[in-house]
Amino acid sequence: MPFYPALLDLKDRLVLLVGGGRVAARKLDSLLEAGARVRLVSPELCPEARELAGSQGVELMERGFEERDVEGAWLVISATNDEELNRAVARAAEAARVFVNVVDVPLMCSFIVPAVVRRGELTIAVSTGGASPAAARRLRQGLQGQFGPEWGDYLAILRAARQKLTALGRPAAENRPLFYQLVDSELMEKVRGGDTAGVDEVLTGVLGTGFTLEDLGLALGQGAAEGREPA
Repeated sequence: MPFYPALLDLKDRLVLLVGGGRVAARKLDSLLEAGARVRLVSPELCPEARELAGSQGVELMERGFEERDVEGAWLVISATNDEELNRAVARAAEAARVFVNVVDVPLMCSFIVPAVVRRGELTIAVSTGGASPAAARRLRQGLQGQFGPEWGDYLAILRAARQKLTALGRPAAENRPLFYQLVDSELMEKVRGGDTAGVDEVLTGVLGTGFTLEDLGLALGQGAAEGREPA
């Protein structure tokens, strides 16, 4: 059965994470990066999980899982190697009508997490529908080479230019062609080459004065987050 792809806003939303091993630590790291509040339930924690458990936004329960732990959660993730525990977590989440992911067990999941490449605000998600996480990782590794850190700078420029142009109060119908002109221009090539003067020339050529990198409060070389393992 195909999954419905979505990108979730987890900022300040509660996620229940069951497990304290290295896999759970990676999940915890990704959830905190997304701004989620995390209820971490495990009687034991590996060093990586222990360190992250001290982060702001983590509610640590150093004990076994209880059905009531799902209360108030938007999502549930079970990252343990205990099949019976995973089943119990999945059942409790299902009963509470909360989406659940049991790591590496697609049949127990109501959502799965793709392999991800991040370059600033660019997010590329790869999924095999749970058929082969290894294949998804290989695809992700290939995409990392195709989409370099220049995409972080490129999208930051496009966002800032769009925000400033929109703030001028002109009709959207007038602005829309300019956005497409930027995307179809040599802007990416200039960014990739680290050509600040060239970027400014493209921006002012399309948008007019007041749209240089300095005007937008930006500079090239900001970089971007590397691709990640499935979270």
